[in-house]
Amino acid sequence: MKQRLVLILLISLLTAACGTVSPPSTATLLPFTPAATPSSCTPLTADPTPGPDDPSLFPPITENDHSRGPSNAAVTILAYTDYQDLYSAVFWDSVNRLLSEHPNDVRVVNRNLPLLETKDKSALAAQAVEAADEQGKYWEMHDLLYAEQPNWINLSVEDFTQWITAQAAGLEMNVEQFTSDLTREDIVAKVRQAWEDGLKIGLPGTPIVLINEQIYTGPRDFNSLNDIVLLILFGKRQFTTCPPFIIQPNRQYIATLHTEKGDVIIELYADKTPITVNSFVFLARSGWYDNITFHRVIPDLFAQTGDPSGTGKGHPGYFIITEILPSLTFNQPGRVAMVNSGPNTSGSQFFITYAPAPQFDGRYTIFGQVLNGMEVLESLTPRDPQFGTPAPPGDQLLSVTIEEK
Repeated sequence: MKQRLVLILLISLLTAACGTVSPPSTATLLPFTPAATPSSCTPLTADPTPGPDDPSLFPPITENDHSRGPSNAAVTILAYTDYQDLYSAVFWDSVNRLLSEHPNDVRVVNRNLPLLETKDKSALAAQAVEAADEQGKYWEMHDLLYAEQPNWINLSVEDFTQWITAQAAGLEMNVEQFTSDLTREDIVAKVRQAWEDGLKIGLPGTPIVLINEQIYTGPRDFNSLNDIVLLILFGKRQFTTCPPFIIQPNRQYIATLHTEKGDVIIELYADKTPITVNSFVFLARSGWYDNITFHRVIPDLFAQTGDPSGTGKGHPGYFIITEILPSLTFNQPGRVAMVNSGPNTSGSQFFITYAPAPQFDGRYTIFGQVLNGMEVLESLTPRDPQFGTPAPPGDQLLSVTIEEK
């Protein structure tokens, strides 16, 4: 049977804001298949995670694997890593932070992949972890090797042997047993077999990362991996169908954004952009906007929110059409518009302008106007998440209430 690798890209860097930077946009969590019939709304179907009968080059996780985190975690990260590899050390630093942030939702499984042909101490380091495992100290030795990697990576094999033996004593292990196990025939064979298994699969190097059984080739820094975890957890909240039509376009709808800085009152244009307003009202009444973050705030440009994952990449499980009216332009502050990543890809995220923004005309659905509360929006904490740069905590959108008149 022909084997295949299921490739997905779970992370897309969110493009930045407007003016001297890019306009608002979103990215989807998973590859999607649009509904067959075009309409004002398109439900999105995520590609499923491979089932147990799908062929895979990677052996299934068993009780013989070393893992951290609950077995029923929503996110399982399987990693092939090498203790002498700098990238593996950076990866494990990120993973340990993930485990700390999401102790109930993340499980991590480690498989040693010693790079015997290029690293002089890879085998011995892997043997040290296996020897430590004989005394119930697998993860202690694992963590120590990565944490102290700068102190031993350039040692000779002989000096490293002395160094690792001293570390075993520091971990309160039986040093005599550890020294014997370090070069024990079956442990040496086990480490070499791990390398040979990697060659058979065709693994190009380390770290090799699978997330929920699918190969992940994106950035491995903490923020990127954390975004993936948040998006996977967020996926449980997404809708599987388009919203029912619940508004009356001839009625007036007022939305109040209750933020931690105060209230913002918005008139919704139900008569001009009914599809967008209907979706917004549906999401608001469903609690979609409760306790989420203004994840991007660009002073003098706009404030953006509407993504419960807080990553700027989440959507409600469907896309709605872009409703462009020539009479509605970004000619004044307080315009409320739907974010999109192209025509007819509006979801739940929206932005509110601080100033006229004619560069957005004809690109984004304007579905409302701020009546009161611009000073609240202007008091929001500036925030523009960029790859590799931590952003300050965002201000909270506590809830959205809808009044129909």
